[in-house]
Amino acid sequence: MVETTQRFIRDIADRVGLDNVTEVHLFPPMRQGGVETGVAVIAAIVPDDDTIQKHTVFSANYRHTIKGPDRGKWEVDVRAEADAPLATVDDVVRGVMKRAGEQFEPERLTAGEVRTVVTDAGI
Repeated sequence: MVETTQRFIRDIADRVGLDNVTEVHLFPPMRQGGVETGVAVIAAIVPDDDTIQKHTVFSANYRHTIKGPDRGKWEVDVRAEADAPLATVDDVVRGVMKRAGEQFEPERLTAGEVRTVVTDAGI
């Protein structure tokens, strides 16, 4: 796993909560000009105000400037999109694939694999 992907996963875990992550679907990064972007769909169990646990589907994206005057700039956005059953995440992932118009299979990381990436990074 490349350093940029590890950084993205650490930022996702930081914003969603490492203990809340159920799975992460990482789409292949795209480079255009001097900028790399990446997208992920995350399923997490987030306690609400009533302490009832529910699955929340998050979308996340990053923008990493590789060349030019802003070289090194890193931006991440993580947003809660919906509350849904875990099975719905697969539908969301297929929808992203369809909109991208490419035949690729996103990388699926389990909660344990996400934890490994984060803890191996010293967090």
